[in-house]
Amino acid sequence: MSEVNPEVFLLATGVLLVVSLVVSRLGGRLGIPGLLLFLGVGMLAGTDGLGIEFGDYQLAQTLGTVALCFILFQGGLGTDWGHTKPVIRKGVSLATIGVLVTAGVMAAFAHFAFHWEWLPAWLLGAIVSSTDASAVFSVLKERALGLKGQIAPLLEFESGGNDPMAVFLTLGILELIAHPGAGVLSIVPLFLEEMVLGAVMGGVLGYLALRALNRFQLQFEGLYSVLSLALALIVFNATAVVGGSGFLAIYIAGVIIGNAEFIHKRTILSFHDGIAWIMQVVMFLTLGLLVNPHELWPTAGLSLACALVLVLVARPLSVHLALLFSNMPFNQRNMVAWTGLRGAVPIVLATLPLVAKVPQAHELFNIVFFIVLTSVLLQGTTLVRVAQWLGVRAELPTQTEYPISYTPTGHSKNAMVEVEVMPGSLGAGRRIMDLNLPPDALVVLVNRGGEFLIPKGPTELQPGDNVLVLAGPEDLERIQTRLSRPALAAGVG
Repeated sequence: MSEVNPEVFLLATGVLLVVSLVVSRLGGRLGIPGLLLFLGVGMLAGTDGLGIEFGDYQLAQTLGTVALCFILFQGGLGTDWGHTKPVIRKGVSLATIGVLVTAGVMAAFAHFAFHWEWLPAWLLGAIVSSTDASAVFSVLKERALGLKGQIAPLLEFESGGNDPMAVFLTLGILELIAHPGAGVLSIVPLFLEEMVLGAVMGGVLGYLALRALNRFQLQFEGLYSVLSLALALIVFNATAVVGGSGFLAIYIAGVIIGNAEFIHKRTILSFHDGIAWIMQVVMFLTLGLLVNPHELWPTAGLSLACALVLVLVARPLSVHLALLFSNMPFNQRNMVAWTGLRGAVPIVLATLPLVAKVPQAHELFNIVFFIVLTSVLLQGTTLVRVAQWLGVRAELPTQTEYPISYTPTGHSKNAMVEVEVMPGSLGAGRRIMDLNLPPDALVVLVNRGGEFLIPKGPTELQPGDNVLVLAGPEDLERIQTRLSRPALAAGVG
């Protein structure tokens, strides 16, 4: 990239970010995934468009690695272990067997259909073998698409867990290309070392990071977000230094931290949600700048064929084989197969052969980019229709935005939850002072038809009211029994 004035560079960066957000907003109304538009803005701003020259693949790879670190950490923070635990075996199967099957099918197709050598063919398969967490869930959020059964938590766990497998496969095959005399079995010990160390380091460092968040006494609330960012970097890079998978470690650490209570949890989660979005937008813009559209056309036929095989053959086959012995309904498996979007992860992995100066690297990069575009465009724009056709679409639960929030201190076990007053319950038609609620519980707010009431002792609760209650776990259970269950089951008193 030619040397530019820093002010001009920062101005261009700000303009590109604003344009990306505006375009993604318009794209959402038209049913076009925002990720595709971020890539498009980057391509339009590049050499074939506005003329911004960017060809530093090493920088793009570094930026992509940092971005994936924080995206996976946010994915872990947002993972509800209670929902994910029942699907962990299915998720591990998809993240291992599913990745291998996908890579194998794509390698066989490239070898037999286009006469590629086996190692470059396997390299293509490894690079496109993982789904992309940011692609999957940003599209689901844009479409406000709820999914029945275990589909959503399974997709969430798979997209966070299959990145380390794809990264390892890609690096392992690059090692075999660099050392032709080495056998395939030579990378097996390396795989076991990376996965085991990644899991152990993620668990240990995640627990230590959680303790640090609760024990550090910092002067300002904003500094806790800085601390969490620093801890995420330590988990990722310390694991990589000792030879483990930093991607696996950072995801596991995020799950551990996100499912515990710690100081300023709401602030820190919001901070990392913003960081993940920034990383996602910047990464897609940067990757878009790397591509010159005129270079895609010579490989368009090969790329389209690979994309269709991936979407219509490799992904469905890998899902059904990985879930062969599960009790998941057939229509839900098909939805999992169709929701396997490819995003920035394959494009970032495709920069590795470029940095390593592997033959066919530029052709490989263009093919992978084309595959990602096809996947997001084909699958991302049809998710709602496919979900309806398969009968797996579910209504998303409505969440009330209360004009009050509660931030746990990390030492208290209290929680603030919403409890609905059900018809026929002990609370329906009775005053709060007559409910004999636990003395340590506090009724904070009453939501009645969208209007918020400040509760007092004489306030009479009505069926359909949503009551915001602050209390400990045992007290909350007693309150839910009195407000949500029939009076005979709850008892009177």
